[in-house]
Amino acid sequence: MNYKKGYLALSLAAAAILYSCGSGNAQENAQQMQQALPTDFIQVKSGNEDVSTGYPGSIEGQDNVEIKAQVTGYLEAVYIKEGQYVSKGQTLFRINPSVYNEQVNTNAAALKSALAAQETAKLEVEKLRPLVEGKVVSDMQLKTAQANLKAASAQVAQAQSSLGSSKINANFTYIKAPVSGYIGRIPNRVGNLISPSDASPLTTLSNISTVNVYFSMNEADFIAHSRATASGENAENVELILADGSTYGFKGRLENASGNFDRNTGSIQMKAVFQNPDKLLRSGGTGRVMIHNALDGVIKLPKTSVKDIQDKFFVYKLAGKDKVKMTQIKVSGSTPEDYFVKEGVAAGDKIAVNRIDALTDGAQVVAKVTPSK
Repeated sequence: MNYKKGYLALSLAAAAILYSCGSGNAQENAQQMQQALPTDFIQVKSGNEDVSTGYPGSIEGQDNVEIKAQVTGYLEAVYIKEGQYVSKGQTLFRINPSVYNEQVNTNAAALKSALAAQETAKLEVEKLRPLVEGKVVSDMQLKTAQANLKAASAQVAQAQSSLGSSKINANFTYIKAPVSGYIGRIPNRVGNLISPSDASPLTTLSNISTVNVYFSMNEADFIAHSRATASGENAENVELILADGSTYGFKGRLENASGNFDRNTGSIQMKAVFQNPDKLLRSGGTGRVMIHNALDGVIKLPKTSVKDIQDKFFVYKLAGKDKVKMTQIKVSGSTPEDYFVKEGVAAGDKIAVNRIDALTDGAQVVAKVTPSK
C-alpha cells in the first residue's frame, strides 16, 4: 500500500515537470513570435531599363565674342542696348572718324600726285625712245627715263597702299557685329576715350542659335560612353534639366571638350550641344545634363528598401522563411524613386521594402512576399 502511494507521488511529480517544460517552450515560442517583425518583401526580377546619369553643367553660346575697338578715338555713338539681339554686320558703335577721314583725304591727294609723276615719267620715256632710235640722244638718257618711270610707279603703289590703310582705319571707326547674337553689358558711354589696348571690351556678343553645356565626366563614365559610341549606339540621347526643374524641349548630342583628363580631379571636360531656336537658353546659365543608356538584364530596387551607411548601400535579403540577412550592394544608376543594382542582388531574391530601420542582420520576420513591378 505504501509502495503504491510512493509510485503515485513520483508520477505526479514527473507530470508536473513535463507540464512545466512544455509550458516554458510554449511561452518561449510565443515570445519569439511576438518579436518577429511583420515585413513586406518583393521578389526581384531583371529587365530592360533606361538608366540616366546627371551632371551639373554651365551654358555657353556657340560663339562668345568680345567686341573691342581697333582704332583710338572718342566714342561718338552707341547704336544698341544691353540685351538686344543684333544681326551680323549691324553697326554697334561709332568712334569719332574726323582724324581718320582726314588721313584718307591726305593719302588720296598723295596718290594723285604720285599718279601725275608717273604719267610725266611715262611721257619722258615715250619722247626719248624715237630719239634714241634715230641716234639723236644717247641710249643712257632713255635708260635713265625708264628708271625714273619705275620709281614713279613704285611711289604710286606706296600711295595706293597708304590710302587703303587709311580707309580701313576710317572704317574701323564704325564697329560692327561679327556674328548674330545677344549684346552683353556696355560699360562705356558716349564721350569716353576708346583704345585697342583697353582691358575691358566695349561689349560681348553671344551667338546662341546653338549652345554648348560644359560639364565634367569621371573616367569610368567616360569609358562606358566611349564603348557605347564605338558600338554604334545613338549618341543623341542627352536631355537638359533646366534651373526650374523642367526638361528642355530639344534633345542634344555629346562631344568631347578636351582630349585629356585633369590629373587633380580625374575627370574630363565634355559638352552637350543643343539647338536653341527659341533663344530660351542663354550664356552663363546652368542646367543638368542627363545621359540616358539602355541596359539589358538590370535589377531595379526602390530606394525605400536600401539603407545608406557611410556612402555604402545595404539591403535586407530574406534567408530561409523567417530570417533576414544584411547584404551590401553596388548601384550603377538611379532615378528619383529607384536604384539600379550592379552587384549584391540576383533575380529571384526577396528584399525587404519596409521596416529597414528596425531590422538587423539575422532578425526574425513574418514575411509577406509580392513580386516586383
